[in-house]
Amino acid sequence: MCNILKYIRIQIEYINEGKLMSEKKRNFLIHGSILAMAGILVRIIGMLYRIPLVNIIGSEGNGIYSAAYNVYNIMLVLSAYGLPMAVSKLVSARFAQKQYKNAAQIFRCALTTAICTGGVAALILFFGAGFIERVFYKGVSGIAIPLRILAPTIFIVAILGVMRGFYQGQENMIPTAVSQLAEQIVNAAVSIIAGYILVNTFKNSANASAYGAAGGTLGTAVGALTALVFLVILYLIYRPTFIKKIKHDKRSKKKSDADVYKLIAATMIPIILGQTFYQISAVIDDMMFSNMMIGRNISSNIANDLGNFNSSYSLLIGIPQGVASALSSSMLPSIVASYSDGKERQICSKITSTLKTNMIIAIPSFAGLVILGKPIIQLLFSRYDSNQGAIMLKLGAAAVIFYTLSTVTSSALQGIDRMKSPVKHSSISLVVHIVLVYILLKFSRLGIYAIVIGNATFPVLIFILNIRELNQRIGFRMNYMKIFAVPCVCAIIMGIAISLTYKCIYSLTASNIISLVISLIIAGVSYFGPMYMAKKKCLI
Repeated sequence: MCNILKYIRIQIEYINEGKLMSEKKRNFLIHGSILAMAGILVRIIGMLYRIPLVNIIGSEGNGIYSAAYNVYNIMLVLSAYGLPMAVSKLVSARFAQKQYKNAAQIFRCALTTAICTGGVAALILFFGAGFIERVFYKGVSGIAIPLRILAPTIFIVAILGVMRGFYQGQENMIPTAVSQLAEQIVNAAVSIIAGYILVNTFKNSANASAYGAAGGTLGTAVGALTALVFLVILYLIYRPTFIKKIKHDKRSKKKSDADVYKLIAATMIPIILGQTFYQISAVIDDMMFSNMMIGRNISSNIANDLGNFNSSYSLLIGIPQGVASALSSSMLPSIVASYSDGKERQICSKITSTLKTNMIIAIPSFAGLVILGKPIIQLLFSRYDSNQGAIMLKLGAAAVIFYTLSTVTSSALQGIDRMKSPVKHSSISLVVHIVLVYILLKFSRLGIYAIVIGNATFPVLIFILNIRELNQRIGFRMNYMKIFAVPCVCAIIMGIAISLTYKCIYSLTASNIISLVISLIIAGVSYFGPMYMAKKKCLI
């Protein structure tokens, strides 16, 4: 641990002194890859620990857990989500101009903001948990219990976000990456242990499943606290170097704290609102489904269907989506620097590079989930209906691609100071989404599949509107051939290969796990082999 901390400190110092790279030589994709790899590992750990957790708390407990988590996400987004990106954006601009005093002031004011917003949101969620259950989740009993466990986590995560944004603003993604991994590992361990203890302790209670879900949410709180402690220790190590730079700073222009708070709010609020629409859509979907399905014979168990949706479907598509979020976060400081210098062509190049990198992951992920979705669910989520999960993936796996496209383009707009545009585009898409899901639930017998369709179509309109705005502001044009052509061809080759492989191996062995493992190996070879050949011929 000491060696890791020392290494990160050295990296920070080098970045601050400009010894790692100049502006011209910055390669944000390298930094992005660090965060992206951490994001992938975090998602994989998140998926893997949910397997024993689901088996411990049951499908009903997982449905309660997922519903509680969606409410928590809304409160988290409203109070803290915008802080990492806002701090990253503002700190990046100050460090680029060597205005260390102003950067320190932003950091201090952002911490105060986090304490206030995170504290208020935590109190609202804790004391309002019963009201939320009675009014909004009539078909999901016991959701108030895990909500009260999740409430303090909001306060912790708000402060954690400021710390991560501070490092990301210096284009150093290592602290964020390490803290995310530590957070998820602790989260996984505590969730499983606490879920097991609480389920057995309250096994005779009517709310046994809810207490099991509460055990899962306890891991979230302890994991976040672990990450925060790590970053605080890291900051204390780095602080003498930062103070030295502040003392020698002659470029900062003095601003009042009130002006800085206004600046943070002006940067933070649009980011919050943009992401809020994503989270609101999930909560609205859960509420509409849990209320509109009561008394209908479409779903045998509302909590079970929601649990299947939030595990078999959401967890699996969440892994490639995590890569998009990571690369977008790493792209933001770099685009801010280029925009400050008026380098529009450089901005366009960075957006294209980020999109291309994301599509190399998103497109084969889409193909793999469609083709191997059912055997993957059978292996990982044996307690769920694999047929239902497979249909969900076939209908909604395209969300991987469109979520990636909308996330990257939204981050690009924020980087060029078009903060309100993603908000506007997300609000338009949310209205269309709600209408679509309501119609499908009301006038069809799709049931949970209506939610899947809505989830897949929600980011499409956002992406279209984002691309239009980027074209108008900086002349960005989507190079569809450069971004999509090679990954699509390689994904088709991979899809044919793994489909034939799985069928052949399964017919010989009748073993799902053997067939799946071999198919995944073939997937890697059949996709990255042609991808490597295309790269050698300079096609990507």
